[in-house]
Amino acid sequence: MHSLIPLSLFLTVLDVAHAIRVPFNVHTGTTPARKLGRRAPVPINNIGNAEYISNITLAGVQVSVILDTGSSDLWVKFPGTAPSTNSTGKSLSLAYAVGSASGNIQTAPLQFANFTVPDQAFLQVSDSSSFSPNAAFNGLVGLGPNQGSQIYKKLDSDAGGESMLNRIFAQDKLSENYMTFLLDRKNDPSDTLTGQFTIAEPVPGFENITSQPKLNVETVYKILKDQQHWQALTDKNHLVGPDGNIIDIESIVPKAPDGQLVAVFDSGFTFSQVPRSVSDAIYGRVQGAVYDEKNQWWTVPCGQMLNVTFYFGGVAFPIHPLDVVDDNFSITNANGSHVCIGAFQPITSAFSLFGNFDLILGMSFLRNAYTLMDFGDWAVGSDKDQGDPYVQLLPLTTDLATAHADFVKIRLAGTDTSNSSQYALLPTSEQQHSPISAAEKKAKYEEMILSRWPYIFVGCLVFVGLVVGYIVWRCCCRKRRERNANKNKGFFEQKSQTYLPLQVQGQQSQVQVNTPGFQEQHYPQQQPHYPQQEHYPQQQQQGAYGY
Repeated sequence: MHSLIPLSLFLTVLDVAHAIRVPFNVHTGTTPARKLGRRAPVPINNIGNAEYISNITLAGVQVSVILDTGSSDLWVKFPGTAPSTNSTGKSLSLAYAVGSASGNIQTAPLQFANFTVPDQAFLQVSDSSSFSPNAAFNGLVGLGPNQGSQIYKKLDSDAGGESMLNRIFAQDKLSENYMTFLLDRKNDPSDTLTGQFTIAEPVPGFENITSQPKLNVETVYKILKDQQHWQALTDKNHLVGPDGNIIDIESIVPKAPDGQLVAVFDSGFTFSQVPRSVSDAIYGRVQGAVYDEKNQWWTVPCGQMLNVTFYFGGVAFPIHPLDVVDDNFSITNANGSHVCIGAFQPITSAFSLFGNFDLILGMSFLRNAYTLMDFGDWAVGSDKDQGDPYVQLLPLTTDLATAHADFVKIRLAGTDTSNSSQYALLPTSEQQHSPISAAEKKAKYEEMILSRWPYIFVGCLVFVGLVVGYIVWRCCCRKRRERNANKNKGFFEQKSQTYLPLQVQGQQSQVQVNTPGFQEQHYPQQQPHYPQQEHYPQQQQQGAYGY
């Protein structure tokens, strides 16, 4: 997936990034091999807290790519003249939340993190303007599960078509199939971290991440296999808002437990995408907050300090107040005053129509957690570390007093006015609620159907089965009645042919009526007379039932 920030704002960030001279270059050449032993972490360059980029070497050319845990494919637009690569004869188009990439699928040698893949499949793109016309990055590398790779599917699962990390895990026979990444925060006076990426080993000094709870990423519901993401369940009723109270939540995922949400960890999103009710609970009670319907985010005064805490695996993950209210973009309100963006944005265009997840935790969350993602048996062709895939998170914003001081220094010019009346939250009864667009309502209705189509399908089958069964039963009953009627009809017809009445002895029939004035009359006795019995052949005298 990719950031949902408008292109104009992203260009503003790039201008700032170039002004502060982020160490980021594109040049040709090869990466020298390191000596055996512990591999040095791969540097991650922070572009204005909006994009995180690292370098790979492809076909002898070093290019900078966005690190995206929300997708699984590699695409590159080479700077200048493209080097010689091998064609697969197939083309492909990749669509992201914002931006798309189209081109031919090629293969070429790739080097990354001191690993070499001799024939990595990638999409060679000639136009990346839908992402950005600026040359800040030249591609994107997907770090998600291999089953989500569109290139792998397009090549009919041929050897060599797997994702970059899958190729590394398979050919190097690593004892463990995991990656880790640490994202730094620009303009934070106490943040001394640098962005780093590692494969099969933790960042030095953060080894205790391996003792954190393992969050299973496959227990949550999904309809399609290629919809698998790095995702986990939040703890039950443990999403704490700015007022210190639990935010009421309700999942759209059919099998999600009550009080829990399905969260996707996606480094490609600048702003985290959360349910609208959660975003409203965070920003709707801020004085001066305005919901921007065009950009679909809240704007708030930049001096507003808000604290939000997520819980995973029983561990608290406080969000730095500089990440809750974002000031990395020079935006103004209708009056021309400088305002900041609520970095936990209502989920709209990234809404899951199949009901696979509730929220996407992007950079505004991931800067607060050192992240380990273990592929386990997702790694195709690897015979090591074949357990269940999982995610481990290590909290980084643990000193809340220091985080508070950082906010005061950066946003309040060193004077702590965070408790003044202008920053007091409005009463719950005065909370604003962002409007739901017609398109979003339609998407929610579609999600209610698509996410539950297996149940609807089974229900329809059961209904059809009951109807068919009822019809068959009625037909059987009707045929049974018809057979019985035919049998009875045959019985009485044949009975009438063979029945001979007994001779009735002569009797005097008398009728007595006790009626005044009625005189009894006597009639002579008469002998009944019957016609002479006809004689039938023997076989006709015996009826169908043996009479």
